[in-house]
Amino acid sequence: MRVTSLHHAAFLPVAALVLAAAPASAKTISVSADTPDANEKLQEALIAAVSGDVVELGAGTWKLTDGLSLDVANVTLRGAGTKDGEGSILDFSGQQGAGEGLLVTSDDVYLTNFAVLNTKGDGIKSKGADRIVYHELRVEWTGGPKETNGAYGIYPVESSDVLIDSVYVRGASDAGIYVGQSKNIVVRDSIATENVAGIEIENSYDADVHDNIATKNTGGILVFDLPSLPQQGGHNVRVFENVINDNSTPNFAPKGNIVASVPTGTGVLVMANRNVEVFGNVMENNGTANVMIVGYRYPYKDEKYQPLPRAIVVRDNEHGKAGFAPAFEGGTEMAAAMGGAIPPVLWDGAGDAIVNDAVGVLSLNLPDVGTPRSEAKPSPADLKGDAPAALPAIKLPASMEAKVQ
Repeated sequence: MRVTSLHHAAFLPVAALVLAAAPASAKTISVSADTPDANEKLQEALIAAVSGDVVELGAGTWKLTDGLSLDVANVTLRGAGTKDGEGSILDFSGQQGAGEGLLVTSDDVYLTNFAVLNTKGDGIKSKGADRIVYHELRVEWTGGPKETNGAYGIYPVESSDVLIDSVYVRGASDAGIYVGQSKNIVVRDSIATENVAGIEIENSYDADVHDNIATKNTGGILVFDLPSLPQQGGHNVRVFENVINDNSTPNFAPKGNIVASVPTGTGVLVMANRNVEVFGNVMENNGTANVMIVGYRYPYKDEKYQPLPRAIVVRDNEHGKAGFAPAFEGGTEMAAAMGGAIPPVLWDGAGDAIVNDAVGVLSLNLPDVGTPRSEAKPSPADLKGDAPAALPAIKLPASMEAKVQ
């Protein structure tokens, strides 16, 4: 884990070029929390902003009753910090609708240095927003894990070039940090705790998830590909150098959500994705497994969907205690038969994977995803092998990296 958040210092000269290229009319629009119509004033500022503008949130707690939206490209929304009592705190406890706290639908937006609390729906969502940067943000449901909390904390979807850097998310009833149906993604230096899924990459291409802490969630980091979505065939995802521990929060997702099936105590879960590398992570105290590799075992009608995990590589990870409380059908009996715990890596037997870590692997021997789990025939498996060439690192546009220096 890095002890600082200094990234790619070589991009610093580019920052000066980006600033120099800002429109001559660019301005800062400051909005204060200390006004009775703060909700309206802030939304008006987001509407009035033009390309290059900074909308600056004053310090204080904003008591907001309606969600906010931004659809102007190349705008920065900047606060005074994320800490209660001294930062810019957007408190949606009195929100009247069920929508997002903030919805962004424009490109080249930079969100930084503020907190979003207790939204009825998602915390911060962006849709079709390319080159978006989420930086030094806090999204939290302060009452802790509850089914009635919003589904997602940080939620970019259908975008190209996504950077999520140094954010903190707690209490999401689906995923704390979620990136869906997107391309060219970096999630780094962030903390996800007490969510159902800490970090989730879904139906996305080319993602690096690294140097994060995923702790006390139901499941730490999920890499999924699901049917019946506009973008399918998720692939080329690297999950590396994260701390993934003590993911022990009972699953509190609303019934019917796909994450409602994630077993409590899951470290990394790869489902129906391909070309996924899990390496260099520190994983311990995950009661079901440190790593699970599974096929999609639910009904679907999408004829183009591929339900098997393929070309999954697990290597060079540090494993601590795991498998002592497997929270899936038959797991308790399996653990008892194996002396109190199952191995740290669990594979359902579908698709293919290479596991070169020096730990045991348990296969459920269910290669056909149509076979019910009740027919599992667990046995140790040797998945060691020669890994394919390593996936390339994700490179984001220099203009994005310059913003977070």
